Amino acid sequence: MTTPPLPLSDTGLFRVLRDDLSVDPALPAPDAGLLLRMHREMLRLRLLETRMVVLQRQGRVGFYGSCTGQEAVAIGAGFALQGGDWVFPALRESAIMLVRGFPLVGYLAQVFGNSLDVLKGRQMPSHMSGKQVHQVSWSSCIGPQVPQAVGAAMAMKQRGDRAVAVGFCGDGATSQPDVHNALLFAGRFRPPCVVVCQNNHWSISVPTSKQTASETIAIKARAYGIPGYRVDGNDVLAVHGALQHAFERARRGEGASFVECVTYRIGAHSTSDDPTRYRSQEEVESWQRKDPLVRLQGHLRGAGLLEERGLAALQEELTAEIEAAILEAEQGPPPARATVFDDVYAELPWHLREQREELLRLPPAAGHGGGH
Repeated sequence: MTTPPLPLSDTGLFRVLRDDLSVDPALPAPDAGLLLRMHREMLRLRLLETRMVVLQRQGRVGFYGSCTGQEAVAIGAGFALQGGDWVFPALRESAIMLVRGFPLVGYLAQVFGNSLDVLKGRQMPSHMSGKQVHQVSWSSCIGPQVPQAVGAAMAMKQRGDRAVAVGFCGDGATSQPDVHNALLFAGRFRPPCVVVCQNNHWSISVPTSKQTASETIAIKARAYGIPGYRVDGNDVLAVHGALQHAFERARRGEGASFVECVTYRIGAHSTSDDPTRYRSQEEVESWQRKDPLVRLQGHLRGAGLLEERGLAALQEELTAEIEAAILEAEQGPPPARATVFDDVYAELPWHLREQREELLRLPPAAGHGGGH
């Protein structure tokens, strides 16, 4: 039997979970095993990020940007990707790495910036990446990872790869030249790329209504000659289904597409932000009633796949895993001083060799051993 096409559009809102948290009977029934795996990852991410914000408030890490309320996008995307695909994230998609098997200790070591971090402590916190899971390091500038994703996909097409590149951005980034240029190339050269916009309604303190007059963000894709899809970003099944459709389309050689995930940032933009200065508590509470984790749990209960005793045991298990990983990651020593000269040149130039030798002749700072 042929699977019916998903009812995707750039002005509607594709959903799988209905208001009563049952699955729309017109859509394919989700796999129970996949549902439970997605729930586990969403719950772990919620518990992890809650704990990391506490660590920042305690002064144990310098900064953290959580994705509370937006977990469905990262988790849904992670399960829709294949092993050879490449991810170009923005601030709230780092957890895709965990879905794809990146170790939790190494993930947290990036926040501490120590020698257990594969990035050698060079990135600011919440900028996780890892070559082993094809996730590219990103910049806090708004939008530059999107042209990188399109460019990588153009290279994939030229080499004949079946891999897909996915680039993420926020609603504010769609008003940036980088995203415009990327979508222009995506439409013209038809690379195997998907651009995903997390429309969480706030570009830090600027509401979406003040930074675009467009009816939806997804509709902007029409101008570039690529399909746009608007999806309920708080419905992990809808996100997974829409992205799986977009990735498969790209793999078939049908070109790029653009997906707007309509969601909401429940917490602050980051630990440096006070959202009470620009939005109302009533607005936050209205979106808390659409919490993606709560909605998925409600569906699982209704389907007989989750009961309270099992949920409590899972929370206890995941909390223990997180605490053990934090303890191990936090104890990592600083990166060795000499690593500051690594990863720039294939062969170190003479003047940098001299500087490295001079550095190594100097005693390390007190209390830092061989680190910084």
